[in-house]
Amino acid sequence: MIRKAISGDERILAEMAVQMWDSHTAGELEKEFTETLKDEKTAFFIKYVNHNHVGFAQCGLRCDYVEGTETSPVGYLEGIFVLPAYRSNGYAKELLSACEMWAKRMGCKEFASDCKLDNIGSFKFHLAMGFDEANRIICFTKNLNKRKDDTL
Repeated sequence: MIRKAISGDERILAEMAVQMWDSHTAGELEKEFTETLKDEKTAFFIKYVNHNHVGFAQCGLRCDYVEGTETSPVGYLEGIFVLPAYRSNGYAKELLSACEMWAKRMGCKEFASDCKLDNIGSFKFHLAMGFDEANRIICFTKNLNKRKDDTL
């Protein structure tokens, strides 16, 4: 069974999400999800097997430019995770389908996602789910507070 997450599901989501986004703590994610669940432009879906949560997906609406798309808003897969013991059962596909249906109901004509260049598993998943590769980029950042030559 898949159901849309509601207020009160933050802890369940955070416990799974921290396994994917390990640069955060479960507490940080729980706090973030408390706010995100209130946002009508974001949705979380939780997959249950025998009353146990085994995976989740987060999707949202992006109204800014999304690489490779032509319309706005665009449904966007922000993250998808299935516990290792439950993988290869089609659960991620079910979660993605729930996200896509939500995006259609929200008026989207396109759905997009991304993954890191070295995440081969995610890359293969996206291709298997019918995504087309739009572009490859390398992102750069610069800390402007550490520059010594600020003369303006």
